[in-house]
Amino acid sequence: MMDIGIFNILYHVPDPENLVDLEPAELAGYILEYFKILPDGERVQQLNLNRFGSPFYNKQHCPPKYQNLLHEQQERIIEVLMEAWSWLEHEGILARKPGANKGQFFITKRGGRLQNAADLEAHRKANLLPKDLLHPLIAQKVWPSFLRGEYDTAVFQAFKEVEIAVRKAGGYAPTDYGVSLMRKAFDVSSGPLTDQSNPDKGERQALSDLFAGAIGSYKNPHSHRHVSINTEEAVEMIILASHLFRIVESRLGKP
Repeated sequence: MMDIGIFNILYHVPDPENLVDLEPAELAGYILEYFKILPDGERVQQLNLNRFGSPFYNKQHCPPKYQNLLHEQQERIIEVLMEAWSWLEHEGILARKPGANKGQFFITKRGGRLQNAADLEAHRKANLLPKDLLHPLIAQKVWPSFLRGEYDTAVFQAFKEVEIAVRKAGGYAPTDYGVSLMRKAFDVSSGPLTDQSNPDKGERQALSDLFAGAIGSYKNPHSHRHVSINTEEAVEMIILASHLFRIVESRLGKP
């Protein structure tokens, strides 16, 4: 016979000391996994905001490590659980049931496609990088690495594609690479990828500097050593690489 105590969300989240330090998106993964393992009937019962928000109500079904917490500590745990619930609702993973069922929710189609915390983390990362706004080739090259959290690899791959595109569009040899390649391709006077119709030499020089600086700062270091970058930094760098790639396309047709 199944122990009904496991129907308390507190059996499925970290210890009290760590729980309150989790970000809503992190805690949401535990909550989603909890809902997924419940039998259908019990899941319906637990997908009620009022019941879910009262994990300390029945001491008999509350994990021992939580039973002796101070009231203030219990209130803080309830608050972080509600923050995570709100995150799931905002992401379209949980939705309110229509009608008179106060506090009753259901798992949406999007939520149905996510089975565990790992799926939810991949979903969260995917939302951070606007795939539809990226050049298709850049998106194809970086997406798997980005979702795995291998940000240095994703950034390197993005700028490697920029470098390859510049080399091909400019008709350069495989031995041409890096900053020197960018300087030749976008030389203000003779570069084949420079827009000579632009009468402003300063702007032509600025574009040369942009390509050289981007390759020197974001591609070269990642090819020589491990570089620690966070999610937001990786997103910004990949978007820049996509923009540079489109500029190359606009100069001499698709590389």
